[in-house]
Amino acid sequence: MKIKIVSVKKFIRSILIALVILVGFSFVMSNKIFSHGDVKYKTIYISSGDTLWKIAKEEQNTNSYFEGKDIRDIVSSLKIINNLNTGNLTVGNKLQIPVL
Repeated sequence: MKIKIVSVKKFIRSILIALVILVGFSFVMSNKIFSHGDVKYKTIYISSGDTLWKIAKEEQNTNSYFEGKDIRDIVSSLKIINNLNTGNLTVGNKLQIPVL
């Protein structure tokens, strides 16, 4: 199947419009992805009865770093930041939590 370009001018204009939209979209997404540039960490110590879900829920409500994020994403982030393979926590261990 052979494609023939009827109007080169319209074709180039369409490509430029698509590129402008793509660049604009990438700026919007990069702003959301890299908006946490000045991240600091606070340390909490695990107490009896603490779970990652409970800690994530508290941080979701009080920590602006996690504002608008899904609770499952927060739990996943905490596991990655603290090099946890499972959600099991040990009393007395430290947990690093990002803050703005």
